[in-house]
Amino acid sequence: MAGRFYYIFILIFLLSWVTLSAQERKIVQFSGLISSVGGELPVPFVTVTNISYNSQVHAANNEGFFSFVAHVGDTIRFTSVGFEPAEFVIPETALDKFTAKINMKSLVIELPAVMPFPWASIEEFNMAFMALDVSDDNISRIRNSLSPEALAALSQVVPRSAEEIQTFNSMQRHINMSNKTINQRFANPLFSPFAWGSFINSIVKGDYSRKRLEY
Repeated sequence: MAGRFYYIFILIFLLSWVTLSAQERKIVQFSGLISSVGGELPVPFVTVTNISYNSQVHAANNEGFFSFVAHVGDTIRFTSVGFEPAEFVIPETALDKFTAKINMKSLVIELPAVMPFPWASIEEFNMAFMALDVSDDNISRIRNSLSPEALAALSQVVPRSAEEIQTFNSMQRHINMSNKTINQRFANPLFSPFAWGSFINSIVKGDYSRKRLEY
């Protein structure tokens, strides 16, 4: 029983010591900007972990900026996909805030060269090569593409070009100008009362008789 109280006392003492040591350390506002080595480009969304204080996790924004409360002497770990992990220890400072510039080195991974093949084996390649149809040459393909059936099918789906529309409009204007003096309505003068009236008046006046005498 006494031994159990001894261990409990030791545990309480250690917890108190850790708490007091944490309280004795100075608290600062730790901020910074994370950029890549050499390129000076910001590294976005980096995971920032305070290893010395319960592994608290923070995250940088899309411009690589971060800011959180920490203690002097804390070890901060920066990790991101495609970059080597970096660590930074907050130094002593007279102010209640500290700003740092963190540089992370990008990981360059060279993969071995790969030669892709569409066939799984030489036997499949030989079978595909022997099954090639070489009868469909360029002349046959052109003849099939310019056949009346193919052109008729294309005319149903392919819209007219600007040149075709302009040519059609020019032809229509030319036809309209040529037929301007033609009786486009095909009116028959036999059914016109005005034409019959003019014809009867000419007969009464003897216009046709005088024309015969002139000959």
